[in-house]
Amino acid sequence: MAVGARSGHEEPEGRPGPPVGGAGTEASDSGRSDGSDRAGGQHRAGGRQNGPDGPDDLDEDGRDGENSGDRGPKKQRSFWKELPLLIGIALVLALLIKTFLVQAFSIPSDSMQDTLQRGDRVLVDKLTPWFGSEPERGDVVVFHDPGGWLEGEPTPTPNVAQKFLSFIGLMPSAEEKDLIKRVIAVGGDTVSCKKGGPVVVNGKALSEKSFIYPGNTPCDDQPFGPIHVPKGRIWVMGDHRQDSLDSRYHQQLPGGGTVSDKEVVGRAFVVAWPVNRWDWLGVPSTFDQKGINAAGSLAPGALGLAGALPLVIRRRRRLTRDGTAG
Repeated sequence: MAVGARSGHEEPEGRPGPPVGGAGTEASDSGRSDGSDRAGGQHRAGGRQNGPDGPDDLDEDGRDGENSGDRGPKKQRSFWKELPLLIGIALVLALLIKTFLVQAFSIPSDSMQDTLQRGDRVLVDKLTPWFGSEPERGDVVVFHDPGGWLEGEPTPTPNVAQKFLSFIGLMPSAEEKDLIKRVIAVGGDTVSCKKGGPVVVNGKALSEKSFIYPGNTPCDDQPFGPIHVPKGRIWVMGDHRQDSLDSRYHQQLPGGGTVSDKEVVGRAFVVAWPVNRWDWLGVPSTFDQKGINAAGSLAPGALGLAGALPLVIRRRRRLTRDGTAG
């Protein structure tokens, strides 16, 4: 209403002057009222209008713009209110990763020197076993105690914080009785080692100089074999042969010193801590030598040949007989 009162440009041209008397006063008031209504209508149609005293602070509904601040962007939530949600999501992700993907383990002994040192932290791949992958020769694997391997070994008692961190996978578990060794033979293999000689898998001698502890012998402290590894099981040995109570020392237990594939937690693939020890844990080339799978792969072929040979001989005899008769 103030706009129409200040500006007379919107009033119709040729409007008759105000008559004398009270009626004229009423007509004049009515005319101004009409003009102000038209001004208000033009304001709504054409947006904000600038009056002589400055811009008009009216919104589209004619309200004072100072009272319509709720149209601005909403205030963001406080960081401290979002922090618990972020922590919760991080914990859930860490738990899922630890359960299905990767878990950290600490090396408690010297049985895998020089490949692994006491106190190293390794990351173990737990994903591939979920898809049916089995341990392979040369892999460094973590496995649960098959029963009796760690008998008499002291178990540390962690505090509440250590239990929580190990539960979500941010810290190695101190309560679980797990071991870490290298896979030497898998199900179907025949493995042996005589005093003064190398470890032999399926008739192929292993060259272990790249990973066995310097100064150690392959098995002079505990020769063994030949041992046929059952299907679904593995034969494991430590890289520090003279300081490793591995499969050789548990042949009197169920399984004959072998470990079930189901007890394997996963394959250790990297030394993650300390930083100066960071390294990939690959498979030594000696386990990829030609012919190491020969024993397992030739057995089905030999059986097939033995079964087909009588049929071939019988057929040749029949053809010879028929030819003679003709």
